[in-house]
Amino acid sequence: MKVWVYGDDVNTDSLFPGKYTYTCSTPEEIRPHLLEDLDPDFARRVRPGDIILAGRNFGCGSSREQPALGLKSAGLQAVVAAGFSRIFYRAALNQGLLLIECPEAVGAYREGDPVEIDPEKGKIRVGDRTFTFPEMPPEMMRIVRAGGLLPFTREKLKARDADALSPSIE
Repeated sequence: MKVWVYGDDVNTDSLFPGKYTYTCSTPEEIRPHLLEDLDPDFARRVRPGDIILAGRNFGCGSSREQPALGLKSAGLQAVVAAGFSRIFYRAALNQGLLLIECPEAVGAYREGDPVEIDPEKGKIRVGDRTFTFPEMPPEMMRIVRAGGLLPFTREKLKARDADALSPSIE
């Protein structure tokens, strides 16, 4: 697992260049262009389970879904930042990408420190220090676990339909 470290105000055009907005829409088309202007090695070297640590205002800029979709499809375990742009936060949640706001953990990280995240307990370990972060509301965590808002909704509808079709016992 690799930890990728970026600073403040990483905008959506840095995450996925706007020039591809109308030509790339699938995860397979988006992934090769992730962070290409900010970190040209990222798309080639990112692996499932990697973590991004970033400063304040991560994801500021436009409301395009490709940056969040691309990061999710890369298999990131989470993005941990000092703060997120509100619109990116919601777009990432809709894609099932775990975002954790914990400025203390970001500030404590030193190159090479191991990072372990326990989203259920609201804890992140950086090196030999453990930090807590606010628990994500249960419904939001269910969306992340389901892989995004669409899979979550499909699961709920399937369960509702199954309940409606099952015979009632009186």
